[in-house]
Amino acid sequence: MAVGNLTAQTVVSGIVSDGKEPLVGANVFIIGTMDGCLTDSLGRFSFTTANKGEVTLKATFIGYEDYLLTTEVGQLASLAILMKERTTTINEVVVTASTFSFGKSDHFKTMDALDVVMAGNSCGDIVAALQTLPGTQTVGENGKLYVRGGESEECQTFVNGMHVLVPYSTNTENSAVRGRFSPFLFKGINFSLGGYGGEYGQALSSVLPMETTDAASSDKFGVSASLVDWNIGGTKAFQNSSLSFNAALTSMALYDRLFAERFDFSRPYRKLSGESQFKKEFNTKSVLKSYVGYDLTSVGLRIGDSDADSPVRSLSLKEHNIYANITHRAIIGSGYTLFTGIANSSVFCDIDHAQKEGDHYHNFRNEVHLKAEVRKVCSDVLKVSAGVEDYIRNSTMRYESHGYQLGYNLLAAHVDAQWRVVPRLFFNLSARTERLHESASAEKSTRSHWLLMPRATLSYIPNNHLQLSFVAGRYSQTPEDDYLAMSQTTLNQSLADHAILSVQYKSGSTLLRIEPYWKKYCRLPLLENGFYQPHGYGMSRGIDVFVENRSLIRNLTTTLSYSFNDSRRRYLDFTEERTPDFASRHSLRLTAKYPLGRTIIGLSESYTSGRHFPSGTTPHYNSVDMNLTYLLSPKVIIYTSVNNIFGRTNIFRYNADGTPVVPTRDRFFYIVICVSLKNNKAYDISNF
Repeated sequence: MAVGNLTAQTVVSGIVSDGKEPLVGANVFIIGTMDGCLTDSLGRFSFTTANKGEVTLKATFIGYEDYLLTTEVGQLASLAILMKERTTTINEVVVTASTFSFGKSDHFKTMDALDVVMAGNSCGDIVAALQTLPGTQTVGENGKLYVRGGESEECQTFVNGMHVLVPYSTNTENSAVRGRFSPFLFKGINFSLGGYGGEYGQALSSVLPMETTDAASSDKFGVSASLVDWNIGGTKAFQNSSLSFNAALTSMALYDRLFAERFDFSRPYRKLSGESQFKKEFNTKSVLKSYVGYDLTSVGLRIGDSDADSPVRSLSLKEHNIYANITHRAIIGSGYTLFTGIANSSVFCDIDHAQKEGDHYHNFRNEVHLKAEVRKVCSDVLKVSAGVEDYIRNSTMRYESHGYQLGYNLLAAHVDAQWRVVPRLFFNLSARTERLHESASAEKSTRSHWLLMPRATLSYIPNNHLQLSFVAGRYSQTPEDDYLAMSQTTLNQSLADHAILSVQYKSGSTLLRIEPYWKKYCRLPLLENGFYQPHGYGMSRGIDVFVENRSLIRNLTTTLSYSFNDSRRRYLDFTEERTPDFASRHSLRLTAKYPLGRTIIGLSESYTSGRHFPSGTTPHYNSVDMNLTYLLSPKVIIYTSVNNIFGRTNIFRYNADGTPVVPTRDRFFYIVICVSLKNNKAYDISNF
């Protein structure tokens, strides 16, 4: 789990049992460090630490009381840890059906910030790292998340429970985008592929909730530099609070000069980003968090040929993306927890020469998200929550003599109850209701009504290794603004029904998850007689398989993700029901990570079958990616990666005239140096 082995390492080892049998997959670690491991099939553990003096060792295992031992490092060899079983309360149950939880956790850890950075094809991007998981599609021409046969817009992002209107950076057409957020910003990520509870709405396929880190206890300051981006940031810790900042400049100017690419950029891609956080713990019962981020992105691209039929024009794109939220969580007595939050997203996009020389496209989108929720653990067998929220949205688009101005409001409420029916059988029932109301205009009539969406999960956890779950529910999402504007009446919200069967088995250092799923869509926007009507429909079904193993070779971590997807729909301008062009039938991803001294080697293989377009089916996609992470010193990390090592020219899609869309370059080389200037560990250059 540590980045590498330096001099004067101490071996921590022993066996974990409950007095009757060894505990397989127990988490043993030194508090306040990343030093630790999981126990093997015989309950044994062994790892090294560079810490000196007195430390606290912690062992955790689901269903058992935590074990703590404070002693000198030299006394942590050949330990016999005895853990006591405890009665599981409803508040300790973790249902993992269709959800991958990342970050520091006492449960099976799949990915943390370092794993995101070191994923073979991610280059430090959360979205790219998530695409190594089953259920996600490879759509290289934009790089966004597509989940289980759903559009990218059907996956919604939340930070500290508050919605993010646009979670991606922008780029020109047929160029991959990146996620806006640094992986070091978050202590926990819960990526749900479907079947989520009533708390989250406005997402037909999946949700990506992320929780920022807590208040820092020490000052931090770090910098990083690469061929394409430069970053500086830090944290100032106060008593029970901390203030953080981060600034980054991304520019492809130098990289484009050094390495040839296929597109003709008149102005290289550039992005200036700034982030700031304030976190305050008033006491153990009250925590305030605030976050604000700003991105300014610009790029210019020459489009067209020199002949008269297609004159060359220089498309110019500029976007301002501002996001801010503030949340407060407090225990208000008698077991009640109150959460309140407000978030604002504003996105300004301007494009010159978008379709022809001299034209101008302008789009402004704004969202205010208000939310309040109350939770209560009623007993060891029942916990409940209830909440209300309001989305207030505005959008303006102008292009030549055309345009629109929209304003609409979405009011929602939810209730959720989780009940332990018998000691190993758990039932979660939730209901969400939403009401969409669009501002009246002279061109169209308006109507609004309430939607009721029941959702339920039944989970059976017979032992510490196996979990069986069945999830079913209904989900809704407001159509995109362009479709709302091109409708004769207010479009109804689109609906999707989910049914998911989840089988998860965890034994020692192996995790196996198999999930068949089924989705049915209705009321999708469909273009009829020049207007969008809620008459579209579709379905998506398939099976996802995920295997993670840490026992093939000592210290080697491997994962296998396979997805089969069969999806069809008729929506937008489709004249018949067919497979959407973003969906691949088969997806396979293999990853491996191996520490070798001060170096961690990462390797990944990605394969997807061809995608169907009216003008043809693309060849299969294949990319082999590799990265190396080297700990130069306790405060300096050098990270380098090469995407698509063998230089295969992948065809992402076909245009209407049959011409293929390919990446700007077949390979991408990335190297970055990360330096911690005011902390004792390089991997803590998180700055936050």
